Amino acid sequence: MRFYGMRSSKERPNLVLDYALALIALGTGGMKPCVSSLGDHQFDDGDHKEVLMKPLFFKCSFFAVNVGAILGITLLVYAQQVAAFRWGFGLSAGAAICSILILVGGSPYYRFKSPKGSPFLRFLQVVVASTWNNLNGVHLTNDETPLYEVQTTESDIVSSTKLPHTPQYRFFDKAAVMVNAEDKSNRWRICTVTQVEEFKTFIRVLPVWASTIALSLSYAQLLTFFLGQANVMDRTLGDSFKIPTGSVPVFSAITLILLPIYEKLIVPFLRNLTGHHRGITSLQGIGVGLFVSVFATASAALVEMKRRNYPLEPYSMMSVFWLLPQFLLMGTAEVFTYVGQWEFFYDEATDGTRSTISAMCLCEIGIGSWLSTALVKIIEAASGGQYKGWLRDNLNERRLDYFYWVLTAINGVNFLVYLVVAHSFRGKGAHVMDEAMAEFTNPQYSQP
Repeated sequence: MRFYGMRSSKERPNLVLDYALALIALGTGGMKPCVSSLGDHQFDDGDHKEVLMKPLFFKCSFFAVNVGAILGITLLVYAQQVAAFRWGFGLSAGAAICSILILVGGSPYYRFKSPKGSPFLRFLQVVVASTWNNLNGVHLTNDETPLYEVQTTESDIVSSTKLPHTPQYRFFDKAAVMVNAEDKSNRWRICTVTQVEEFKTFIRVLPVWASTIALSLSYAQLLTFFLGQANVMDRTLGDSFKIPTGSVPVFSAITLILLPIYEKLIVPFLRNLTGHHRGITSLQGIGVGLFVSVFATASAALVEMKRRNYPLEPYSMMSVFWLLPQFLLMGTAEVFTYVGQWEFFYDEATDGTRSTISAMCLCEIGIGSWLSTALVKIIEAASGGQYKGWLRDNLNERRLDYFYWVLTAINGVNFLVYLVVAHSFRGKGAHVMDEAMAEFTNPQYSQP
C-alpha cells in the first residue's frame, strides 16, 4: 500500500537529492556568517597594526571562497563529465572533511569572544520600550532629557563596550527614558543608551544594504541566462577540447587576479592620492562595483544582439569567448561590492551585531536570486508568455537582449540611488565628530 506523502522507488532518489541540497543550504547559511565573525575576532581593535591587517583578511577570505568556486566549476565539473557525478560529490565531501579537521586543529590558537545573545531580541525590546513610553506621553527636550545607562565600565550586553549617544532617530531614545525606577531591570520597559544605539546602528546600514541588492539580482544571471548563452555557442578550445557549459563561469572567477594586483599596485597609489589607509573607503568600493555592474549587463545585451544575428550553422557558431567581457565585468563588480560590503558592515557594526550583519550580506544573495525569478516571471507574462514573449524556451527565438537592457536600466537607477544613500550616510564615527564640532562652535565654549 502506498501512503499519502510517500514516493515510489523511482521518486526516492529525487527526495534524497532534495534533502542533500537542503543540508548544503543549511550548512552554508550556518557557516559563512560565522567564518567572517571568527576571522574578525582574531584582530585586536586596540592594536593599530592588527586593525590595518583586517581589510586584508576580508580580501583573502573572498579570494579563498572564489578559489573554491574555481575548483568546483573546473575540476568537479570535469570529474562529473569524464567519470560520474559520484566522483564530484565524493571530492566535495572529502574537501569538507579536510576543512573540519583543519578547523578543529587550529581551534586552540583562535581568539574567542563570549556569545552576546540575540540582537534581534534587543532590537525588539527597543521598539517595544520606545513605543510604550511614547504612548505614555514621554517627550524629549533636546539633550536635556536624561537617558538611562548602567554605571559600569562595560555595557550590560555581554562583552560589548558602551556606545555614545547620537542624535539620529530620536524616537527610539524614548526607550532609554526612565518613567518608573522600578522598571530599571526590565528591558521591555527601559533600555540602556548602548542598546538603543546598537539598534540605531543597525537601522543606519539598512539603506546601504538594500541599495546593493540589485547587484545580486544581476549576478544571478551568471549561472542562468549567461550559461544558456554559452550552451548554444562554440565552446571549442584548441583542436579537440570542448569547454563544459558548467565551467564557463570560470571567466568570472578570473577576476581573482585583480585582488593581488589591486592590493600591491593600486592601493599604494590610491593611498598616496587620498590619504586613506585602504586607498578608497568601503562605500567608494561598493560604488565602484555597482557602477561596473551597469556595464556588465550592457555588455551582455550587446553580445546577445550580435549572437542573434550570427549565422546559425553548426560550424560557424559564435565563439563562447565573446561572453568574456560580461563575465569579467560581473566578476569585477562582485569583487569590489562584496569586499566593500564586508569592510563597511564590520566597521559600522557594534560588538553584538557583527554576526548578524555578516548574515545580512549572505541574505542579499538569496534575495537577489528570488527577485531574479520574480523579474523573469513578470517579464515573461508582460511580453507575451512562454511561447511568444521575450524569454521563450528556444534561445534563438528569445529577445534576451531586451531582458539584459532592463537589468541595465535597473542597475543604472540603483547606482544613482546608491550615490544618494552613500552621500547622506552618517556613520558612528561621523556622529562623534559632529558632537565635537558642535561643542567647539558653541557660543558658550571657551578655552580653559
